[in-house]
This record gives sequence, structure tokens and C-alpha cells, in this order.
Amino acid sequence: MVRHLPETLWCSAKHYAIMQRDEPTGPVDEAVFEEILDGYDESEVFVHVGLSDVNAAFEGDPYEFVTDALADHFDSILTPAFTKSFRETGTFHRADSEPELGAFAGLFFEDADHRTADPLHSVQVQGDYRFDGCDLRDTFSPDGCYAQLEEDDVRILNVGTEWLVSTQLHYVERVTDVPYSETTEVEGTVRYADGSEEAVTQKNYDKNNYVYFWDRLGLQRDLVAEGVMDHHGLNGLNVISVNARDLREALEPRIEEDPYYLVR
Repeated sequence: MVRHLPETLWCSAKHYAIMQRDEPTGPVDEAVFEEILDGYDESEVFVHVGLSDVNAAFEGDPYEFVTDALADHFDSILTPAFTKSFRETGTFHRADSEPELGAFAGLFFEDADHRTADPLHSVQVQGDYRFDGCDLRDTFSPDGCYAQLEEDDVRILNVGTEWLVSTQLHYVERVTDVPYSETTEVEGTVRYADGSEEAVTQKNYDKNNYVYFWDRLGLQRDLVAEGVMDHHGLNGLNVISVNARDLREALEPRIEEDPYYLVR
């Protein structure tokens, strides 16, 4: 029997199938990668890492390679530590709930010095960078953590991802009030390492991800053409970077002209 996907699922699957890379990643000269990092002078970096491609490009342990390289160039390393299960369980332990998305995030969890108390979209940090004064119950709001990343103009860096990956886009969608995403509330309990608990109402985005998925390659192409994003293709290894402030400043006028620009 032939099974047919629902139209929305089929469209999403087709979209990502088209985006798949044809050629595998091969060996990369470490000095070339180091030279790229040498070109950035920010103190903080927010990273998304694809360990499979890093493993194919460089010798040794891929996690250790990329974290050591980043630590040599930045004072603080930030990366997501998302726990989407909170929507169903209503329970999040700041110290014990392991990240549920991405191998790099899971390994980084053991080395992080700090984690924000957002039970859905926490940010983990190695280094001294903190989100003091941010609204941790509404992370993507104008008073949340990603607004601070924009204010501090933190560098966003992809290493070994197949296309542009940036959680900062959720913040851009929120502050530009795109018509396909709304704010929802999720109630539950946040538990802390000292044994205390906090009943929370967490605000977050709500959209149909099978219909409205980011046009990652299109965004990447436009931002590179505009000169605000770097894209280095190193024998199949993608190194993509943009500053948080530049990202919004480049995207906001495009969204004003076409509210569906990010998901076209």
C-alpha cells in the first residue's frame, strides 16, 4: 500500500530534501579555520555546531577540536540547551534536565558554567557572560535574552551546519510581529540545584512549523549578498557567521515589505 504524506508535511519534506548537500565534507586545513576565527574580534560567540561535518573535516575528537578553537578566540561561548519536553511534562530542572536538541549541546552541557532558567529555550554559557536583568519568562521578547544578544552585538557562528542555523531568528520574528507566529503560554515548574522550585508561566512562540519553515538557504544567500554575513565553504564544511545586530537590521526592512519574507 502506498502511503501519502499530508500536503503540509510533504511540502516541508520536499523543501528540506532540496536543501540536502550533494557532496560530503572532506579534510580541511586547521590553519584555514583558525584564520577565519582570527578575523572576529568579539568577546562572545553564540554557536551552532554540526559535529558530523567537523569530524569529517578535522582529525581528533570533533567536540574538543571546535570548543578548544573557540575558547582560544572568545572569552565566552554560548549555545542552545533546548528542552521541548517541558510543553508535555511541565517540569524542568535547571541543573539536571539535559538538552534535547543537538549532540554538541548535549556534550557542552557537561562543560557549561551557566544556564538560563528558561524551561524551553535555555542558553548555556562557558565563560563569564550572563543575562542579568533579562526577562527569563519571555526569552524572545524585547526584554529577553536574545534582545541582550542583539544589544551586545554578539557574534553568531555556525560550524559544520548544512545551512544557516540561528535561534536569533525567533527573536526577529517576535519583535517584527510576523503574522504567522503568535505568543503562547506554558505553565510548569522550574527546579534549581539548591532544591528550590518555582511555578512559572513561560511565554514562547507558537506557529505551524510544517507550513511556516524558514527559507534558510534563501536568507543565507540574501544576507551574504548584502555583505552582513560571512559564508566560507571549506571542502564541504560550512562556516557561517553574522552579528546579532546586523541580522535584525538587515532583515527588518525586508519583513516590513513582505511579512512572510523569512518563510518564503
